[in-house]
Amino acid sequence: MKRSTKINLLIVVAVVLLAVLPVVFGMGDHKDEPFTGADTQAETAITENDPDYEPWFSPLYEPPSGEIESGLFALQAALGAGVVGYMFGVKRTRRRLAPDASDTPDEPTAASANAEATPADQTPASVPGR
Repeated sequence: MKRSTKINLLIVVAVVLLAVLPVVFGMGDHKDEPFTGADTQAETAITENDPDYEPWFSPLYEPPSGEIESGLFALQAALGAGVVGYMFGVKRTRRRLAPDASDTPDEPTAASANAEATPADQTPASVPGR
């Protein structure tokens, strides 16, 4: 098995473990809502510390349920991942289609230096037609 395949498999296993282990070990069982988002946890902490707090802004759209809110968040994450993946693909394709760096050396070789010389720099014997 190639090294890159092994690395990809290890990454997939790590991601699956990150998703499954909290559920398997019951992390969050002591809470009413075990897997609430950071927004909900922040709102709870603020209201506990300062019950008279008034929010500065109100949301433009408030979904009717938590499931719809989660779905919209997942859609946003998927669109963002698609844009990032597209950008990586464009970058990789451009790199593949670009000419090799070895095709255009940084320093001119002796043959290319002679080919670019002006007629005044050349001896009369090397100038054709003289």
